[in-house]
Amino acid sequence: QVQLVESGGGLVQAGGSLRLSCVHSGDAIINGLAWFRQAPGGQRVMVARILHNLQTSYGGVGRGRFTISRDKSKNTVWLQMDSLEPDDTAVYYCNGGPTWRLTANDYAYDYWGQGIQVTVSS
Repeated sequence: QVQLVESGGGLVQAGGSLRLSCVHSGDAIINGLAWFRQAPGGQRVMVARILHNLQTSYGGVGRGRFTISRDKSKNTVWLQMDSLEPDDTAVYYCNGGPTWRLTANDYAYDYWGQGIQVTVSS
């Protein structure tokens, strides 16, 4: 079993910053990690992804404002979010696994955290 546990969410004013953390544990190989988000009434979309070699890629949301990073020795991935906007309000999910593959809705890894709420007030 693999567990991914997010932390660092909460309420912030527009223009502020938050840093999400996700610690993963368990037996599975974690080659890559990603952050997704799901806004109220919306679909889950990829925010950022980081590979085992630390190569990063970003989805359309948050590009230029969000930064993903990881520390393999700590089994941790972070999402630094700056210049937050009310449209960034969503539940943010940590995602990880051995293979980036097509799932029911989109490409993702196999394992998911429970999600953490980020609310940006105007």
